[in-house]
Amino acid sequence: MAPPGSRRWAYVRVMAGTILGGVLGFYVMHRVETSYKARMEERLRRYEAHMLAKAKEETEQRLQDEAPQHKDQAQLLPDS
Repeated sequence: MAPPGSRRWAYVRVMAGTILGGVLGFYVMHRVETSYKARMEERLRRYEAHMLAKAKEETEQRLQDEAPQHKDQAQLLPDS
């Protein structure tokens, strides 16, 4: 059987290791989470910019497609 002081030291080491391990695990997970959020925010910004550019391009294309129709209709109207 181990002396009482040795057993107490073992309990202290186990408790200290558990506490320090929990703190380290919390810190690592916090860093992972914040870096993930930053990457997702950047990805969302790029996606929104892409969608705005796509919408603008589609609007311009629609206006270009409609422009000749208006000209054709103007040419079909009789002169007064």
